[in-house]
Amino acid sequence: MAVLPIAKLGNPILRQRAAPVGPREIHSKDVQQLIDDMLETMRNEPGIGLAAPQVSRSIQLVVMECEGEGGFPTTVLLNPSIVYYGPEQVENWEGCLSVDGLRGKVARPSSIRVIAVDREGKSLDFEAAGLYAVCIQHEMDHLIGKLFLDRMTDLSMLTQLTEFDRYWKKEPAAVI
Repeated sequence: MAVLPIAKLGNPILRQRAAPVGPREIHSKDVQQLIDDMLETMRNEPGIGLAAPQVSRSIQLVVMECEGEGGFPTTVLLNPSIVYYGPEQVENWEGCLSVDGLRGKVARPSSIRVIAVDREGKSLDFEAAGLYAVCIQHEMDHLIGKLFLDRMTDLSMLTQLTEFDRYWKKEPAAVI
């Protein structure tokens, strides 16, 4: 496994629509190695989610993992689609491995239903709520060329990490 370089804000790959992964490609050594490398990269950063465009691969692949209370298990999604958005919204402070040193407040649906394929090529159909739902939406945005900055409705809530820790960290919105 290898730690891959992260594409940063300004890299055109972050603004492209990612290509679906074909059924035969899923089992390829290249895609399986990419999944392992993305998991290692995400854990090394550390992050709780990573999309293939963030490691300069424009394919529909995301990996996620968050240990501890309110967390979620290791998740690998290929060709994911959200088929239902719950009516409730939740505001979170979001950050991104591709957007160094910044956090911004983003409102997203607090529950979703997702269909995708796992790393073995098996179909998935599941519901996610809370942090898991928010993380899935954040990572799936990367597959359509969007960043959390594009989802912010109030840019006055964009902050440097040092200022976030000083002024905003204790605010009652979750941090991802």
